[in-house]
Amino acid sequence: MTEQALQDLLSPHGVCYGCGGGNPHGLQIKSHWDTDGVHVITRHLPEAKYCGWPDLVYGGLIAMLVDCHSNWTAMAYHLRAEQAEGKAPTAINCVTGELGIKYIKPTPMGVGLTLRARVDGPLGRKSRIICEIYAGDVLTAIGDSIFVRVDAGKLAEQAHGREA
Repeated sequence: MTEQALQDLLSPHGVCYGCGGGNPHGLQIKSHWDTDGVHVITRHLPEAKYCGWPDLVYGGLIAMLVDCHSNWTAMAYHLRAEQAEGKAPTAINCVTGELGIKYIKPTPMGVGLTLRARVDGPLGRKSRIICEIYAGDVLTAIGDSIFVRVDAGKLAEQAHGREA
């Protein structure tokens, strides 16, 4: 994996609960390019408060991890594409367009999770991200989601109905 987390590089003061370094109450996941140059990796050990059943991880936590990490995967691919074109990195922001999770096996508590994500198909304004979730070496879930590149400055305006 690369040394510097993507979150620290592109949004060190982000407020997202899952991945924002500026949110002291959040998970603060850190995503890195894998050495294979294809996948973006993060690791997370769920706290006991995120249990869904005795000794099993709450599915909502898995969805949150997939959402944040897949979003960072989309942004990492956009950053790499801009750098390859010789462009200076600009603000790169993506939002969730669709979030799909297929739960394959129960995910045990007390086992480190590894999320391994990549863009599937063409990179564009809307990009498909496949994210595999492993508990140890066991595949427990797969995210299949769409992330949309956006102008972050307009998001709040649109959400609050100030712009049609």
